[in-house]
Amino acid sequence: MTSINASPGGRFVMDTQPDVVALLSRAIDQTAGLLEEVSPDQYDQPSTCADWTVGQLVQHVVASPRNFVDMFSGKDVDWAHPPALGENPAADFRSGADELLEHLRSQDGDASSSAALPEFAVHSWDLATSIGSSRLLDDEVATHALAFMSNNLTPENRSGVFKPEVHVDDDRSVQDRLAAFAGRQPRD
Repeated sequence: MTSINASPGGRFVMDTQPDVVALLSRAIDQTAGLLEEVSPDQYDQPSTCADWTVGQLVQHVVASPRNFVDMFSGKDVDWAHPPALGENPAADFRSGADELLEHLRSQDGDASSSAALPEFAVHSWDLATSIGSSRLLDDEVATHALAFMSNNLTPENRSGVFKPEVHVDDDRSVQDRLAAFAGRQPRD
């Protein structure tokens, strides 16, 4: 069993390491489920990601698994210009996600999985919140994503990727604390 505790400096410390590829697989499953809920009628709506519509968020999310495969293979990745959406974004995402998981399993990719986990955890929250989904999100996924981000995302390297952390009370859900750490404003 894994427990995560806040250290005196406010950083999260994991007492044992989880099966990170399995955890990433769960994060991918929740993201895929949310993509299945998104209707093209919602594409022009604003998302929780600054300056992105729901359609642009979907476009980014669908491209992310293959971007990670390329990045972990040492290739250059243009995260800012994802390809256009196909007719079935959820299926396209799942295809890329399967490639990502296969790549990570073949590479014993726990460290890479840890780096990819926040992408899918945060954007699952973004999708769920932006489309008003009632889907329950995986708290263990969010907990590990928040721990990874807390230990690796500094004010210096969040510039251009994440807005500054938003303060929320410690009694908020782990999903809301993850979103706030990623610069999102959780809704009441």
